[in-house]
Amino acid sequence: MVLRMVVIGVLLGGLPWFCPLVPGISEEAVPVWILSLDKAVEAATAQSLSLQKSAIDLSTAQYAATHLWSELFPSLSASAGLSYGTPLFTGQGFQLEQGGLGYSVSAGLNLSLQGGLPSAMKIIQLAYQGELLNYEQARQQLAIQVTKTFYTLLTDKNRLAFLKETLDLAEKQREKSRIAFAYGLTGELSYLQTQLSVETAKLELSKAQTAYDTALGEFLLLLGYEQTGETGQVVLEGTLVIQPWEADPETLIHQYLAQRPDILSMRQQIERLRTEETRTILNTRAPSVSLSFQWRGNGDGSGVFSDNLSGNLSLSIPLDPWIPGTKNSQAITTAGAAVEKARLDLKDTEHTAMSQIRSLTANLRSSWDSLEIARLRAEIAERTYTLTEQGFQQGTVEFLELEDTRSKWAESRQQLMDGELAYALMILDLEAALNVDGRNMEQHDN
Repeated sequence: MVLRMVVIGVLLGGLPWFCPLVPGISEEAVPVWILSLDKAVEAATAQSLSLQKSAIDLSTAQYAATHLWSELFPSLSASAGLSYGTPLFTGQGFQLEQGGLGYSVSAGLNLSLQGGLPSAMKIIQLAYQGELLNYEQARQQLAIQVTKTFYTLLTDKNRLAFLKETLDLAEKQREKSRIAFAYGLTGELSYLQTQLSVETAKLELSKAQTAYDTALGEFLLLLGYEQTGETGQVVLEGTLVIQPWEADPETLIHQYLAQRPDILSMRQQIERLRTEETRTILNTRAPSVSLSFQWRGNGDGSGVFSDNLSGNLSLSIPLDPWIPGTKNSQAITTAGAAVEKARLDLKDTEHTAMSQIRSLTANLRSSWDSLEIARLRAEIAERTYTLTEQGFQQGTVEFLELEDTRSKWAESRQQLMDGELAYALMILDLEAALNVDGRNMEQHDN
């Protein structure tokens, strides 16, 4: 099944991240830099402190998983000592004699084997798999966050372009009214109203530009840049092209539910708790073997040296865990209960995930229908404004009516852009719910 999703049109494919837009640009000019979605995600991933900490946890867990032999490694010890002995109050009293000097050296090895040792090794491996899943999930969530911000900035850029177009129309209308007023074809009030429309359009454009620059600056901070001035003028690469998305929610649930990070994490949790239960049973009920060796050497000042090697092998068989109600027996029961609770949590998570997927797919269908209506409304509003402007030039339409149609046209365009952005963000939410990479999209040249 091919998912039909949001499309990012590539403006200048093959360019490196933040490469100059115009080769050979003069040093005095402000440089223009291109920022693509892929490079933005790459920079945010490299810059994220939380992701770096997650990578440290992953590295630590990986090191433990690749050194499982440490669970079998015996404890080793070595020691050395000096001693001196002499009478103090008897005999000849305190004396310094070579014969009173003594020394000792010893080395020991102790190996303890319990039945739960294989389970302990498996738990270490599961811990590494869990950290790997957490890292991938954190990286994907960061990518989705960056993608949403990138889409929002693209929409804001389109909104700026529309406001500039509106300002151009207002200025042209003002110029036409000025000429008409100069020749006595229109009144002063009509001319003053066109001037007010121009100033209003300038104000709206200025406010939108300020908001866009602020949002872009915050976005660049996320990517590791202090100020936008450090990179010159930043131009986002790509345009939003919305396409209808159609899929059966039950098919999506069947294909993608099992690979959701939260579902995978819950299954790993169940496996870890089952392994922990096995380790608890074996450590408390299975016999344990202890093997130790001790070597000791002694010498004195006269040059006499003696040593001794001893070994010990013991087998311990616990009895109390087999008696119901004892602490060890209760520990086994508690471990089993934890497994059952985790299974119930998994069922609850699966039900929540299925409900989320069904809700998102239903909302996407209804949102696309709303977008079609909004697109038609914008086309009608634009055509209405064109006809009204012609009537105004012919003197059959008042200026207030012209301004009203232009306001409705601007409002319909804004609603259409907001709807397209909401649709794109909803697709990203669905991709996150399905654990599908939101950047694996079809690309078209702009």
